Amino acid sequence: MFEKIKGDYIRHDRSVLDPGFISLCIYRYGRWTIGLRNPAARWVSSKFYGLMRHTILNVTKVAIPPQVQIGEDFHIIHAGMQLIHPDAVIGDRCGIMHNVTIGTNMRPGAPVIGDDVFIGANSSVLGRIRIGDRVRIGANTLVTTNVPPDSLVVGSPGRIYSRPLAMRRAQREEKVEQAGKADA
Repeated sequence: MFEKIKGDYIRHDRSVLDPGFISLCIYRYGRWTIGLRNPAARWVSSKFYGLMRHTILNVTKVAIPPQVQIGEDFHIIHAGMQLIHPDAVIGDRCGIMHNVTIGTNMRPGAPVIGDDVFIGANSSVLGRIRIGDRVRIGANTLVTTNVPPDSLVVGSPGRIYSRPLAMRRAQREEKVEQAGKADA
């Protein structure tokens, strides 16, 4: 847990007062709390977590329930009004801007977000959908459908565009990898 907090600290400008860093610390403490095996310790820790979460939520306006599965190197770029559903899954190296909602559209299921995804300001990702790896979601975008890898999504409702440069780079890397296997 402390290695992850150290990484969060570095990513958030090495500032213990950064709202994104504070919110992630509270989230990580909540994850640790729900993993405790001793019922008495879990009860005491969960009460303390609830008090901290309520206080910090009113200050930072970032709601990350401890049930959310967040990958490595998650970055809250500008903290303020980020809401994440407890059933959401967020991949590695993802970044979200301010006023982002990741949740449901009044039906069961929450988004599964791949690795290396960026979600722009004032965007919403709603429903039981899958966002592929290396996707960029523009500002003021509403995403309610599955998004393939290496895509760009803009508009409301979100329109999906392929990112040809990213696709060509992936194809080149694949060719280099196959050539390396052939040489071995």
